[in-house]
Amino acid sequence: MKATPQILVGTLAAGGALAAVLVGFALYGTGSNLGNLAASGPCAEAAPAAARLAPLARGEVAAFDASAAPKPAPVVAFKGPDGAATDLAALRGKLLLVNLWATWCAPCKAEMPALDRLQAERGGDAFQVVAINVETRNLDKPPAWFKANGIAHLTYYGDPEGKVLPAIQAAVGSTGLPTTMLIDAKGCTLGVMKGPAEWSSEGGQRLIRAALGTDT
Repeated sequence: MKATPQILVGTLAAGGALAAVLVGFALYGTGSNLGNLAASGPCAEAAPAAARLAPLARGEVAAFDASAAPKPAPVVAFKGPDGAATDLAALRGKLLLVNLWATWCAPCKAEMPALDRLQAERGGDAFQVVAINVETRNLDKPPAWFKANGIAHLTYYGDPEGKVLPAIQAAVGSTGLPTTMLIDAKGCTLGVMKGPAEWSSEGGQRLIRAALGTDT
C-alpha cells in the first residue's frame, strides 16, 4: 500500500521532532558539562568575589573590568628593592593590586600618589599594592623618581629584563600603560583596569573592601 502524502509528512515531522529533541539533549548535556568544568576550575572560588566587584565599577574606578570567570594570574618574575629575584607567587596570601608603570608614562605618574596613599591606608597582612616598573634602561631613574615625588609607602619593584609587561598584557588584553590587576590571596585575577584611576578615592577603597569581604 502506498503511503499518502499526509502520512509521509507526518512521519517526516515526527522524525524531525525526535532529531531536534536528541540534538537539544546533546547540547544541553554539553553545556552542563562545560558549566561543571568552569565551576570546578582552579579559580572557581574567586567567582563570588569578582561578582561583588562588578557593580562597584563606577566613579573614579568606572573602567575596572571585573572578571566574569576568574583565572590564575600570569606567572611573572621581577626584581625586589634589593635587586633579588621575586615573583607574584612569593606575595601570595594577600589581596594584591598589581600595577605596571614607567616614568615615561604620564598617566602612570599621575596615579602613583593615589596608589601610595592606598598602600599607606590599607596595606598590611591582607592587602598590598605591587607597583612594578617596566623600564629596561636608565634603571636608576625610577627609584629616584619615587624619592623625588614622595612615594614613600610603596615597595619598589622593577623588571629590567622586560618580561612582565608582555606577559601581563597578553593575559589581560591590554596594549598600554598603566595596567592594573586585582589578584586575590590564592592568585586568581578578580579584575583589570586598563588605564589610570584614583585608587585612593572612595570608589577605589570600596573595590578593595569588597574584594577583602569587609565593610571597614
